[in-house]
Amino acid sequence: MKALICKKPNSLTLEDVATLQVPVGWVPLDVARVGICGTDYHIYHGKQPFLSYPRIMGHEVSGYVRNDYSGDAFAKGDLVIANPYLACGTCHACAIAKPNCCEHISVIGVHRDGAMTQHFALPERNLIAAKGLTPDQAAMVEFLAIGRHAVARTRVTKGAKTLIVGAGPIGLATALFARIDSCEVSIADISAEKLAMSADRFGFATIDLSQYAAQDLALSYTHVFDATGSVQAMNAGLNYVAHGGTYTLVSVVKDNISFADPEFHKRETTLISSRNALNEDFVFVINAICDGLIDTDKIKTQSTTLAGAVVDLPKWALDRNSVIKAIIEVA
Repeated sequence: MKALICKKPNSLTLEDVATLQVPVGWVPLDVARVGICGTDYHIYHGKQPFLSYPRIMGHEVSGYVRNDYSGDAFAKGDLVIANPYLACGTCHACAIAKPNCCEHISVIGVHRDGAMTQHFALPERNLIAAKGLTPDQAAMVEFLAIGRHAVARTRVTKGAKTLIVGAGPIGLATALFARIDSCEVSIADISAEKLAMSADRFGFATIDLSQYAAQDLALSYTHVFDATGSVQAMNAGLNYVAHGGTYTLVSVVKDNISFADPEFHKRETTLISSRNALNEDFVFVINAICDGLIDTDKIKTQSTTLAGAVVDLPKWALDRNSVIKAIIEVA
């Protein structure tokens, strides 16, 4: 079978790999679509710290249950969505129903090979039926679920002024679900192109941070979410949180985050981290798409094939301001 392999940073090849081996209790899939994530671009550029090469990327996955599946959790031919977070099931986080932050988590496409290939397999518990969705829509559920999880963890207040810092796909996902939960949402970024897409495609109020001093937005928002992946932006984000507000870090960086403790304390700020998503977040996203609350046609901006991705993925990695979600069409 064919697979797209990142052999080392800045090197992609389409190669024949060994026939899929399916462990007992796992479900064999014919891969339908794979969304290209910011993590994949980081892997391509050699900026993902938790990874060894070569690696088959891909964790935003939809696929069809193959005819050689012998279980009964799904029917042969069912369209399913991958929950890409393989949890141990026994650690403290798993014991309290938080497998998204399992102590021994293994994410497909990062810690182990992913689904940028023709055939793939996952445990039954890591697959969710995609009833009512197209293959494209099903491949978008995972990244949208990350935004949904962040909003759910924050327990946002109806009508609250809410700022999403970072207009990339995760920031956009967070903004969409904050709006669904009736927040008054603005998106901030330094990219005029990203802000234009946020406004024109989705109708969000936008703030160009390159034109504002931090004090112009100080103490303005009940809920602030960071989705930038920039330590400088994460350190600055506290400035925007109103007294009694929440500051939720959706993005993650290797650096230390720091801000003034007197400011943090005098506002009685609630600081929240949000990692990955839970199955219930996936289900929430599926229902939102089926109910017409999420327009996935506006989210998908590019498409390619496994062979085409050899050229297209590096191209999009260098021009991410014009990309919301690019999808590899496998089958």
